[in-house]
Amino acid sequence: GIADGDVAQGIKGMDPVASGQLSRAEIERCQNDPTARLQASESKYKLPPIAPRKGPRYTPVSRRQDRPDAIAWLLRNHPELTDAQISKLVGTTKPTIQSVRDR
Repeated sequence: GIADGDVAQGIKGMDPVASGQLSRAEIERCQNDPTARLQASESKYKLPPIAPRKGPRYTPVSRRQDRPDAIAWLLRNHPELTDAQISKLVGTTKPTIQSVRDR
């Protein structure tokens, strides 16, 4: 989940009342009336533009086997590690770990 850092890694927390997107009165109005929907007001702060993500860099042919080798070494020498821990350590996905485990 989000708290574990598995998903939504680049998201920063923000207070909608402090940023002017919602008022306390609007929140209380919706708490008192369960059928009411929140109406966001215009934010008084401009949000910074989100920079486009750059894609993966070129990986030389000689280094393409490094990550699967690292996964295999971790699986062989530290079987107590979970897939999530290995994916964080090596920087890979769970399907890649599963394919290394199956070969």
